[in-house]
Amino acid sequence: LSSQLSANGITLTDANGNAIKPPTAEDLKGAINVLLVGSDTRLGQGGSFGNETSTLADVIILLHISADRKNAVAMSFPRDLLVPWPACPSTSGGPGYLPQALGQINATIANGGPGCTLLTVEKLTGLKIPYLAMINFKGVIEMSNAIGGVEVCVARDIHDEYTLLDLKKGTHTLQGTQALKFLRTRHDVGDGSDLSRISNQQVFLTSLVRKIKGDGVLSNPVKLYSLANAAARNMTLSSSLTDLNTMVAIASALKGIELDKITFLQVPAHGGLPAPYSGRVKPTDEL
Repeated sequence: LSSQLSANGITLTDANGNAIKPPTAEDLKGAINVLLVGSDTRLGQGGSFGNETSTLADVIILLHISADRKNAVAMSFPRDLLVPWPACPSTSGGPGYLPQALGQINATIANGGPGCTLLTVEKLTGLKIPYLAMINFKGVIEMSNAIGGVEVCVARDIHDEYTLLDLKKGTHTLQGTQALKFLRTRHDVGDGSDLSRISNQQVFLTSLVRKIKGDGVLSNPVKLYSLANAAARNMTLSSSLTDLNTMVAIASALKGIELDKITFLQVPAHGGLPAPYSGRVKPTDEL
């Protein structure tokens, strides 16, 4: 497992291309910030997800675990969010780029890899984020299978001709390709925008956390290994996160937090932007 994790690791760099010093064991005793990225790449995913050639960060979630281990927050960033881009060297794929006053956040990965997405979120939030985990389509399928499916409740029927998701109103246990379809669907949910898709993702993740904690996965070495093994084969991790002791420390930090102290939020944003930004959103700074 350790070898597999290391093989999929990438080195995080600063805006000048210098490798970021990995966190120490002492750092892990404080607050923990992890950036979770869901890539829509079709490369190596088989032919069942279409022929799209671009690579975008379709899901961006910042996980913050408090230093006292009493609460955790997962903050979603809309994929269509327009934000300043800091200068970024290529971290994996793409040529890298100079700073930009405004750009769509999900395109940062196409121009310099997931490390550039991380630098952009750091600039936007003012936080240091030493850990990065990126999952692909197959990863969602395998991890949902490893956990035995996730139960979700939908308020009305969903019939999405794009993802081919077909769910009746009520409760469903989703795993495999059906779980992936649920996370990707937006055309028959809410107003059909990415903001509606974020709602689905947070419903799914809330239920996933509930099942992991309820089944004692974080304190059961056999179950935890099954989940970690699926992750190792299907995720790209920062080198700071490929160490097994680090992964165990983060799991330990989460296992004692009560469910009602785990909060899912979305970056406040608004639309109604003029051309050429119609259909995009910007962060709402005013409280």
